Amino acid sequence: MVLSLAPGRVLAQQRKAPQTKAKSGDARKRKDFFRIKSPSIRYVRPDTTVLIETEELPDDNSDASKSIFFNPAKKLSIVSEDTTTLNEGGQQIVEMAEQVLIDSSWIQVAGYYSIWDTHNINPYRVDGRRLRDTLSLQLTDPQRKRFAKMPLNSTPITSDFGFRGYRWHYGDDLDLETGDSVKAAFDGVVRISKWDGSGYGNYLLVRHYNGIETLYGHLQKALVTPGTFVKAGQLIGYGGSTGRSTGSHLHFEVRYEGNPIDPEKMYDFPDYKLWKDNFQITSALFSYYSQALRAKAAARSHTSKPSAARRVVTHRIRSGDTLSEIAEKYGVSVGQLKRLNGSTSTLRPGRTLRIK
Repeated sequence: MVLSLAPGRVLAQQRKAPQTKAKSGDARKRKDFFRIKSPSIRYVRPDTTVLIETEELPDDNSDASKSIFFNPAKKLSIVSEDTTTLNEGGQQIVEMAEQVLIDSSWIQVAGYYSIWDTHNINPYRVDGRRLRDTLSLQLTDPQRKRFAKMPLNSTPITSDFGFRGYRWHYGDDLDLETGDSVKAAFDGVVRISKWDGSGYGNYLLVRHYNGIETLYGHLQKALVTPGTFVKAGQLIGYGGSTGRSTGSHLHFEVRYEGNPIDPEKMYDFPDYKLWKDNFQITSALFSYYSQALRAKAAARSHTSKPSAARRVVTHRIRSGDTLSEIAEKYGVSVGQLKRLNGSTSTLRPGRTLRIK
């Protein structure tokens, strides 16, 4: 299967007429979406050839920080929900089904339940490091007219997926000017549209047919709401520098069941295309997380902690004060005052004298 993006050169995306958006209440679109589920190059600005850091580490209480922790696997309760309420917010357990077409009839071959959460980036409780099997995701499906597009018209990377001090940067920063168009990478449904002032700023998260989710951070403005069906290449927002950001850029993440993946393993950003039309998910993709945990633990162990506490009492010297008068006032000896203050015999007004 060949993606319609020519290798070795940058393809300029054409502006398309606005496409009709199908909300989750649209039975035809929703049924089609929820029925289907598929079980490092460093690039810099060509004009400067200088890597530009534009992303700051998020605060610990931000969505960006909370989204990176993998929780132990936990079996979900089986609850059937009406999927017409997906755009109303909150977390739900949504019934999913895999079907095949046999003799003009759709036959269900598998049934399962998946979380639909419009508030939390990583609600899945899945630790990618524990995957035992290799999962092959078909990123594009030309027969169904599902293609891949780049999120921006040009994609120079200003900061890579990887370490920032003792913390990890879970996406790639792509350079843009405030107001530039940001587009959906694949067909799918918007799961989150939210403000994260201490991290991502205005951001969107889209769940795609192929099992991948993509996140678009620091937007000046988001144009779609949760439950909106979007096509690859559809305008979903305008780039900016909102949230914890030091300059205009798009923070772009790729995730599988909440687990961040290095976008450069999927995208050839300089050549403006996918590396392949399919992508394999293995536990090795998430091995970096153990390294990140060790680094965080090491940083905490080097942080100075108090081993004792004490209360210090001082007296501000006034004209005419004597050591004996000060000692009597505070109920201490003159000898103690001298030990604490270097055996001083001259009291200079305005200075402080340690009492205890």
